[in-house]
Amino acid sequence: MSEIPFLDVQNLTKTFGAQVLFRNISFSISQGQHVGLIAKNGTGKSTLLSILTGVEGKDSGEIIYKRDLRVGYLEQSPKFDPEESVLDACFNHHGDPDKVLKAKQILTQLHITNIDQPMGQLSGGQQKRVALANVLITEPDFFIMDEPTNHLDLVMIEWLEGFLQRGNKTLLMVTHDRYFLDHVCNIILELDDNTVYTYRGNYSYYLEKRQERIDAARAEIARANNLYRRELEWMRRMPQARGHKARYREDAFYELESQAKRRIEERQIRLKASNVYIGSKIFECQYVSKAWNDSDKEKVILKDFYYNFSRFEKMGIVGNNGTGKSTFIKMLLGLVPPDSGKFDIGETVRFGYFSQEGLKFDEQQKVIDVIREIADYIDLGGGRHMTASQFLQYFLFTPEQQHNYVYKLSGGERRKLYLCTVLMRNPNFLVLDEPTNDLDIQTLQVLEEYLQDFPGCVIIVSHDRYFMDKVVDHLLVFKGDGVVKDFPGNYTQYREWSAMESKESANDKRNSKASDTAKEKKADYHHETRRRMSYKEKREYEQLGKDIESLEKEKKEIEDMFSNGTVEVEKIASLSKRLAEINDSLDEKEMRWLELSEIEG
Repeated sequence: MSEIPFLDVQNLTKTFGAQVLFRNISFSISQGQHVGLIAKNGTGKSTLLSILTGVEGKDSGEIIYKRDLRVGYLEQSPKFDPEESVLDACFNHHGDPDKVLKAKQILTQLHITNIDQPMGQLSGGQQKRVALANVLITEPDFFIMDEPTNHLDLVMIEWLEGFLQRGNKTLLMVTHDRYFLDHVCNIILELDDNTVYTYRGNYSYYLEKRQERIDAARAEIARANNLYRRELEWMRRMPQARGHKARYREDAFYELESQAKRRIEERQIRLKASNVYIGSKIFECQYVSKAWNDSDKEKVILKDFYYNFSRFEKMGIVGNNGTGKSTFIKMLLGLVPPDSGKFDIGETVRFGYFSQEGLKFDEQQKVIDVIREIADYIDLGGGRHMTASQFLQYFLFTPEQQHNYVYKLSGGERRKLYLCTVLMRNPNFLVLDEPTNDLDIQTLQVLEEYLQDFPGCVIIVSHDRYFMDKVVDHLLVFKGDGVVKDFPGNYTQYREWSAMESKESANDKRNSKASDTAKEKKADYHHETRRRMSYKEKREYEQLGKDIESLEKEKKEIEDMFSNGTVEVEKIASLSKRLAEINDSLDEKEMRWLELSEIEG
């Protein structure tokens, strides 16, 4: 007898007036499955989740949950009583000290520390994190999550990634974060053409099988085909962060720096031929300092920071929430004054600023009229032009959608329209603050292609690791307390380099401690400069090498099974759990291997 699924959806239909979101769709989710839902903006992703959780009604169909199943639902835009405290907004704890302690631990992990603060005083991003904490605290059997990574910084995203990977959790989520999809999900549901398609693998597997479906059906335009084909090629050559042999951090850094310089020089040669003019002087950040007074304590954002921005540079800005990323770009744009120092901006620079707060439209206007108010056409450089309608179509607004009124647009479609209004002004320096939030994956692919060929400068503040990897070739890493690191590479390269830095630092501390201990015990023994491996350590070192090789082989076998779709449904959960165990074991064994490799054999 087959296991009863956690969720069984049969012949579900939902329409809004004449618009059909989906018709007679059916799918099921079993225990241990991690399901990602993908669809274009405006085609019903959030609506489907709302229907499944009873927030919104359906037209027809059946939704059947397993008896006594605890479901935790994270909404895209959660709503709270503004007078309620953070702690009370999480759950009704009745003063239970164990529950209060658990709530504090999870809230602290999500950077929410004032549990007595009224919810009305929190920003939208902070409220989303409280909502996420609310779901995690209740320990549901089945997680349903709408854009869980929105408003989380990179450290928290990676923490959530690890949390969802551990154990035998079951989840259905909508997210635009493609690394998150690839690392967490083992099934992809695609909502397209009013129906649903199932892909039994992660995001990389989905890209490959979706392309096969599109090629077979010949139902997509050539441009969409090319976007997904390029993305598939990107995923296949995505750099792997794991290596067995110690690499020297300094060598890695200088090699990345050399690569970044070559990329910028190549881009300068290619884009100088475009008709979009930007002078050689862009901006110089001249020893800028900035601090805020936060609860009677000074919070340092920048301290005597200097940077000279290059022509055609594409920079990413990353760092934890509250370290000053948005403040930095607001100072660059003249919206916030520095305490000391200044930004010297080139005369030819024309900024285009996409902010997190910029969604303001006349609800009664048509989409095409919003764009035509700005310009009738846009100059793309190199003699290329697009009319307002062509530009909207490039960003996936169909002719029918272009003549819709703004009030009919979904949240994601409004964000996309706002992005088009920024780009249509034809700036030569784009400053994009969290541009990926609420955009569908296909729109992100279009935006990535646009930015890669953009004949100007780009600064991006984003927590979307995949997006950053594809677009930027240089990072400013805001570490807090005024510390900013200039790093010549994308986010994945920075994480690899940072991991090497951490391992070397740990080794240095251990070696230093061991050296001090040896000096204390053998103060009169001077000719031995470095200790040698003991017999036991040699055997451990050899065994670790064999264990790592065996685990890597097993990991590859499991990943290949997921990629080629040969995993039986009932084995998906156990294999996913085993994969997480392998990764944890590899991290531990490789760290020990590196420690021993620093000792002479």
